[in-house]
Amino acid sequence: MTLTFETEGDTRIIVRRRFAAPPALVWRAHTEPALIQRWCTGPEGWTMPVCLCDPRPGGSFRYEWAKDGQGFYATGEFLSLEHPRRIVHVERMFLPDPTPENQVTTEFHPDGTGTRMVMVMQLPDAKTREIMLATGMMEGMEVSYARMDGQAFNLA
Repeated sequence: MTLTFETEGDTRIIVRRRFAAPPALVWRAHTEPALIQRWCTGPEGWTMPVCLCDPRPGGSFRYEWAKDGQGFYATGEFLSLEHPRRIVHVERMFLPDPTPENQVTTEFHPDGTGTRMVMVMQLPDAKTREIMLATGMMEGMEVSYARMDGQAFNLA
């Protein structure tokens, strides 16, 4: 159930992963701040001290990660949400300088007793895509997604 990704054209990254929980729970894990903070921390040692998320069209988010006195953050706006199937948002990473806007469409498809997630990142140009891939973000995403799956969606 590990993350896979591929590039498409010059500006897209397509991420796929299966989760051992139904779409409604995977949706909650992507939209509820207290749940996001439990799993979306990337490699060991990182934390998410700030997680603001207003999942509605026009709502915004801000996620901040920290480790050993260093950190980075992301901000964005939700464009559309179709509970529990689809989220479209725009995001910017601050590493510390801001990256160009990235439009992300994330879909959650029923897959037996689990969910198949397909995320499409639309970047402004090939150079931005290559810079993002070079950061190791895919590996960090998989660590976070494995953590989410490993928590068996204990969402009490």
